[in-house]
Amino acid sequence: MSDQTVILGGAQTDFARNWSKEGKTFMSMMREVVEDGLAAAGLDYDEIKKLNQENRIGVFVGNFDAEQYANQGHMGAFLTEVHPAFYGVPGARYEAACASGSVALDAANTKLRAGDYDVAVVLGIEVMKTVSSAVGGDFLGTAAYYEKEAKGIQFPFPKLFGRLADNILQRYGKTIGESRIMDDLGEISRINYGNAKRNPRAQTRTWYMSGEHAKTRGGDFNAEVGGVLAITDCSQVTDGAALLVIANPGYAKDFASRKGKKVSDYAVIKGWGHRVAPMLFDKKMEESQDDPYLLPWTRKAVEEAYGRAKLDVGQIDVIETHDCFTSSEYAAISAFGLTGPGEEYQ
Repeated sequence: MSDQTVILGGAQTDFARNWSKEGKTFMSMMREVVEDGLAAAGLDYDEIKKLNQENRIGVFVGNFDAEQYANQGHMGAFLTEVHPAFYGVPGARYEAACASGSVALDAANTKLRAGDYDVAVVLGIEVMKTVSSAVGGDFLGTAAYYEKEAKGIQFPFPKLFGRLADNILQRYGKTIGESRIMDDLGEISRINYGNAKRNPRAQTRTWYMSGEHAKTRGGDFNAEVGGVLAITDCSQVTDGAALLVIANPGYAKDFASRKGKKVSDYAVIKGWGHRVAPMLFDKKMEESQDDPYLLPWTRKAVEEAYGRAKLDVGQIDVIETHDCFTSSEYAAISAFGLTGPGEEYQ
């Protein structure tokens, strides 16, 4: 197995854009992010053709639900529509709900470490502003066990993560105080919107959010949509894509030399973890009843990523997490090892 995979470069689109309103399709987005990402990495189409002649490059596309949002499947083949240099390049689509991009990257990293390819083009793409929020909410329900947890339910995911908040309150409400926990969920929302203001490509970079607004739930301005969770506890869907070009160390060393750089000038993938919890929410909570962690499989994946990277949480400066709902981020705090379980409020 090769050593650490090297990140040659990449790009992402502006997540505030509504591509449908611009009269553009997912193909327009894919073409833009591929061209921007390859340019940023310094990988040109002639090099892709050369790699392809030797079957040393692959394409990995992460996408959750283009079939419903864009009436299109077979996403792994669509880089051939970007440029003929991709004709013949092996490509596939990877899906794992909100982790679709992550598993595409994991698959690409595995192929490089196994020595199958020298270079991988990894793309995550979603077009989600093509339908109403109600229809989109139903589409998103297919990331749960649709027949048992989402069918016929308006906005099923806020309700499922509202139940996660209920479990947090049941576990820790008596010792910490339910109002303190709910205020902390509001603080998570305030912090995340604040972070977005410093990100020039974040969807919500111009949106207003104060701590008072996030903590005041109910009424016309912050309706409760999932049990104890209100609108401010929920992330917003959008259109967006991101691309990375990654390479094995041998290729990266030669590539860097040709660019007048050193391999040490590039970032690397140090570690990874991948686990799957029970599908049904009730089974998730039932399994974790006797575990100190509310999301034990998340904790396991984190531990394995730290172990492979030979790092502990004290050596990490920034954690970027999936903040789909404030309750999920609250539970993730201890899973990352930032606090012990039950001490997330700290």
